[in-house]
Amino acid sequence: MLAVFTTGLLTGAVLSATVLWLFSGLFTPLPAGWRYGLLPAAALLAVARDAGLLRIRLPQNARQIPQDVLQRHLFRGSWQFGFELGTGVRTYVSASLPYVLALAVLLSGGGIWPALLAGTGFAAGRALTPVLRLASGDAADWDARLAGRLTALTVGAAAAGALILAAVAGQILR
Repeated sequence: MLAVFTTGLLTGAVLSATVLWLFSGLFTPLPAGWRYGLLPAAALLAVARDAGLLRIRLPQNARQIPQDVLQRHLFRGSWQFGFELGTGVRTYVSASLPYVLALAVLLSGGGIWPALLAGTGFAAGRALTPVLRLASGDAADWDARLAGRLTALTVGAAAAGALILAAVAGQILR
């Protein structure tokens, strides 16, 4: 069922990335310097939020997908659960970096392929958690270790994203 779940994740994330890409055309009249300058600033806000320095409410449906989705029909439910998790619309997203990634797709005004790559990366990141948990052999121990490292992971990911976006924006704006 992990493969079905992951396929749902990929489908949902690619759909969301495609929708963001379609709406990105609305932002192309803004000067590129403004659009690309906003991305490192948004990433720094994400770092500060994930580090607990700022309280910023993210636009999300802050609830879990109901478990009965899986209980009604295992195959279809696994795909639906993955799809909803992949869209990021009907679930809780704990880290800020996916929002920065969505903003990058929205503001870039680039081609469809970078947007699809962003969606695929989001799906891969979300799929990594159950894969690693399953591979650990001891889910309870894995959960406990993750809980102890979650803040460092989210802050580190946001910081890496901020550095990457700053480097890309710097290259584009040269």
